Amino acid sequence: MPTPTVQLAPAFQQQEKQFARAFDLLRDAIQQKALPGASLAVTVGGRLLAWKGLGRFTYDPDSPAVSPTTIYDLASVSKAIATTTMAMILLERGKLALDAPVIEYLPDFSGSDQRRRQVTVRMLLAHSSGLPAYEKLFLRTITRDEIVAAALAVPLEADPGTRAEYSDLGFMILGELLSQVAHEPLEVFCDREIFDPLGMAGARFVPPPEWSTQIPPTENDRDFRRRILQGEVNDENCSVMGGVAGHAGVFASALDVATFAHCLLDGGLPIVKPETVALFTRREPSPAGTSRALGWDTPSAPSQSGTRFGSRSYGHLGFTGTSLWCDPERKLSVTLLTNRTWPDRSSQEIKRVRPKVHDAILEAIGDMS
Repeated sequence: MPTPTVQLAPAFQQQEKQFARAFDLLRDAIQQKALPGASLAVTVGGRLLAWKGLGRFTYDPDSPAVSPTTIYDLASVSKAIATTTMAMILLERGKLALDAPVIEYLPDFSGSDQRRRQVTVRMLLAHSSGLPAYEKLFLRTITRDEIVAAALAVPLEADPGTRAEYSDLGFMILGELLSQVAHEPLEVFCDREIFDPLGMAGARFVPPPEWSTQIPPTENDRDFRRRILQGEVNDENCSVMGGVAGHAGVFASALDVATFAHCLLDGGLPIVKPETVALFTRREPSPAGTSRALGWDTPSAPSQSGTRFGSRSYGHLGFTGTSLWCDPERKLSVTLLTNRTWPDRSSQEIKRVRPKVHDAILEAIGDMS
């Protein structure tokens, strides 16, 4: 592994005292079976104030304990740290134009609906393309080529630019678009240009098989794959795509995600420029009422970030129970990784727990940031 160019200074000696309430909230959530375990990292100004594993891989008392280095399926947090960052890099290199029509890069996106010609790269990033949120394309496709073709043909549900609708499909298409622009697969680009330069040693699409013992299972999938999912992506559409997609697929530890967050909070170097970070993390002015930035979300009441993150904050959630929130004014990040989808997807208790944990963390930090 390359030597990290961004390093967090260990400062978590007092974490048990400082973050006692946040840790207790997570322990209670584990006790109530909202999630089997969690890995948490909190940074302020490049200092790692909390780095903690709680609970176990599953609810089995003999299951492995979660450690600070445990690797999780990030699900849609992949959209932010991989796909969006790839778009930032390609934009800086003059290879991508935010307001260019998608069909300039992916002619197969055109179709008979003339509105599709109005869909831009910016709209895919801001979830305002008019595409629906989700489709079970995996039920009617077998190969990666088939599912990409199916995604490119999904009909629009709204006029482009008129509605903010969080869309996995938009980011599936964006991932393919960026791969075309870069002339290489998403995972190759992200390894070389993002994960390796930052020393994110546990961050990878399609983690190697020997990593599986370090990765909690996300689900006992009884419907589609008919096996326990451990070390392979939870998302079915991404699974058909071989585990590499614009909307999901990255596995990482809390420290990896916190390292990435610090890079953005510190201006983006060595991977992107400060002005590019500012452009992508600023809330979009349209459609009216949107909370979306480019590839990121921003706090809106009620927010999974809780009530204490500043108005310029940005973050992202993942279906498996993962999240990253950053506050640039405090130079603060909170990474919370869980596998709340174990053993199935039914529990939504993470939505109740997560804002409280964020509030407890920010209350504990207080003025020291």
